[in-house]
Amino acid sequence: MAKSGSADSSVAVSCGSCSVRRLCLPGGLSREDIDRLEQVTRRKKVIKAGEALFHAGDPFDNLYAIRSGSFKSAVIAADGNTQVTHFALPGELLGLDAYSSKSHPSYAEALEDSSVCVLPFSLLETLAQQVPALQQQIYSIFSDELRQENEILMLLGKRSADTRLAALLINISSRYARRGYSANQFVLSMPRTDIANYLGLTAETVSRLFSRFQKEQLIRVSGREVTILDLIGLSELAGTHCSYDN
Repeated sequence: MAKSGSADSSVAVSCGSCSVRRLCLPGGLSREDIDRLEQVTRRKKVIKAGEALFHAGDPFDNLYAIRSGSFKSAVIAADGNTQVTHFALPGELLGLDAYSSKSHPSYAEALEDSSVCVLPFSLLETLAQQVPALQQQIYSIFSDELRQENEILMLLGKRSADTRLAALLINISSRYARRGYSANQFVLSMPRTDIANYLGLTAETVSRLFSRFQKEQLIRVSGREVTILDLIGLSELAGTHCSYDN
């Protein structure tokens, strides 16, 4: 099991200078409201690759906004097997799945050196009651989480292995695009074994499919960097009929 990130790595952070602030802050907040929010999001935590941000069973105290890096969420079954359930990217939140039970059902592990903003949920909730725009943003975040869960269920329900992998690549592409990053070129920080576990495939199958997609000129792979050469073709294989521009 990965070890927890050291508390000594927590430092002060300013919402106003955060590179992903537009994803966390609702538009139209006054300077005073932003200052109040910064009192809630007062800490940045740096998590080294392979370290855990939180463990399964930990109490739900905080949400975590990813400033940089990426994470995987996974659960450990009764038989000891690990199942990867989610990959989280810059600008996304971790910890929402613990809201109803008040404890984390999974653990979150950094796939690379990463940094997060720590958002104590009780303080965030209190502030949201006083700042309507922030409350609406929290509702929107919870809605997006439910939508992503539905997308994941559809992804894992795909019948063929090539459709599953294509759907994952399109899913990651669209998530980067929504955050203002390139839809066509990105780094897959997760190892092939984690991708295989997530998709219910073998690592050998995943590697073979990456090679096939390259031969069909759907993608180009250099290490962990993926360039989508035919976004429409890949989306059609995924069954998503992607319509956003190359």
